[in-house]
Amino acid sequence: MGEPALFFRADPKGNMTQIKLGGFKRGADERRPGLRALRAGLLTLVLAGHAALAQPQGQPQSLPATTLQAGMYNIRAEVAESPAERQIGLMHRKTMPTNDGMLFVFERGEQHCFWMKNTLLPLSIAFVADDGSIVNIADMKPLDETSHCPLKPVRYALEMNQGWFAKRGFKAGSRLQGGPFGTR
Repeated sequence: MGEPALFFRADPKGNMTQIKLGGFKRGADERRPGLRALRAGLLTLVLAGHAALAQPQGQPQSLPATTLQAGMYNIRAEVAESPAERQIGLMHRKTMPTNDGMLFVFERGEQHCFWMKNTLLPLSIAFVADDGSIVNIADMKPLDETSHCPLKPVRYALEMNQGWFAKRGFKAGSRLQGGPFGTR
């Protein structure tokens, strides 16, 4: 018998606990090809990230918020900074107040693309440069897995209810202030 396999899982509070599975015979993978796939599948599930596992399935996340200014409008933007927070985003929300949104913050300026998997609300997304200027805006349909990407590499994206930017006259070149964008 080989050594027991060690796995980790997250409880609902995000605390990691160690799990030992029984020992495996050496060479068992070669004699039973299905066992290799099963073990690989289990490992993939475990490595999916403890934050995502701690999030109840089908429930919207609630994140700390910052206040952004878009002209005369104040935006209450929840901040999604970690990969797990960005992956969940605004999924599973049925409503969102008019001046609320979500600011996605990435480590580097890249072509960060977005889709609407498990997102029930129609949204507009503004891709934002480091100085707070809007690079481009895209409207996104609920539950649609079409990719929406910035026209150039960015570190930030702001999702709002669909039409929020257009109704207030914001377009490419308009600027946001507050949070990571500072003031003019």
